[in-house]
Amino acid sequence: MSAVEPARRRGLADEVADRVREAIFDGVYALGGQLREVELAEALGVSRGPVREALLRLEREGLVRSEWHRGTTVTALSEEDVAELGSLRAALDGLAVGLVVERAPDAALDAIDDVVRRMERAADEHEMVRCDLGFHDAVYAAAGHRRLREAWQAIRSQVHLFLLTRIGVATDGYLAGIPAEHRELAAALRARDRETALSLFAEHRRQAFDVLSGRTG
Repeated sequence: MSAVEPARRRGLADEVADRVREAIFDGVYALGGQLREVELAEALGVSRGPVREALLRLEREGLVRSEWHRGTTVTALSEEDVAELGSLRAALDGLAVGLVVERAPDAALDAIDDVVRRMERAADEHEMVRCDLGFHDAVYAAAGHRRLREAWQAIRSQVHLFLLTRIGVATDGYLAGIPAEHRELAAALRARDRETALSLFAEHRRQAFDVLSGRTG
């Protein structure tokens, strides 16, 4: 008897997961909305097997939730989810900022600036959300810490849900304000000013959380 199970090809399930993930991020499937295997299989032109595998993968990412009495739904973040994401991001951001200030090469700082310039051209809120995540991708890449970057990737999809929830609450001033916030963040990193950068990153997180909790317009 073989000690290791034979490998299985999972390319189709991967593709289904990618397409459902992007549909969630594009707002095709609403937060809290139901995802039915039969309907997804029909829409994507595949059998239910790859859909089932894809939904399990998305559940591990935190993008969907499966409950016996409700089936599979797009994750709608609870207050506890939001609080936990906030505390974890604070810890990860703190380490990332310290490492970027200490040792990031200029080319990595240039990549962060490039994302800010893309933000300034964002056509709508969904594109801005993607740029926001791209900015933080660039910061974590600049930190030069593999396990830190992997920790960010582990929660990235849930942070995307958080930002979608945020723009679902309010969008006034969002397109105009977000690039300016990130220009300040990038400038502090460029100046190697750790305390200012940490303060600005904390304020950046706080503003988004305040929108969700109704403390700002």
